[in-house]
Amino acid sequence: MSKEAIVERILSDARAEAERIVKQAEAQAAERTAEAEKRAQVSSLANEMEVRAKVKDILDGKAASARLDSSKALLAEKRRVIDGVYALALERLRGLDRAGALRLADVLLTRYAEEGDEVAFAPDYKYAADVAKLPVVKDKKLKVSPTQAKIEGGFVLRGKVADKDISYGALLAADRECHQAELAAKIFKTG
Repeated sequence: MSKEAIVERILSDARAEAERIVKQAEAQAAERTAEAEKRAQVSSLANEMEVRAKVKDILDGKAASARLDSSKALLAEKRRVIDGVYALALERLRGLDRAGALRLADVLLTRYAEEGDEVAFAPDYKYAADVAKLPVVKDKKLKVSPTQAKIEGGFVLRGKVADKDISYGALLAADRECHQAELAAKIFKTG
């Protein structure tokens, strides 16, 4: 074989080897590109799912916060209504006519007063002199205080052992403590 043929054969083999290497490199590049695109899609999908989950969490949090704020506002309005009911009740107790005020005073003194207690009336109590004439006052030897008590209507009892606040404000506060839930259920029926 001639020198030129050998050179030609070497060049031909080199070209063939170069083409094979280039094709192999192109195939590997295509394979790696496909894998990279697949990883990118998976990563993109994972990121999209993560973003959606975060958006859902944020929206759920905002919705929960809105429900809580709404519940707080509703509760505040319910309290305002119940406050109004008890304010009206206090106003009506303060506005009792003579007969109603004396009946209530007689019941309260009979139930709560102890012998020798002193009765101190609210500044706006209109029937103090009439209460002083009730039989229970004489029977239990109650004294009428010359000083007025700073209370919301009615009177208090000052005793040797303990004082008793049976003012209208205290009576309504005790009633509210016991019956507020029941009252709210009646006022705010749902469904």
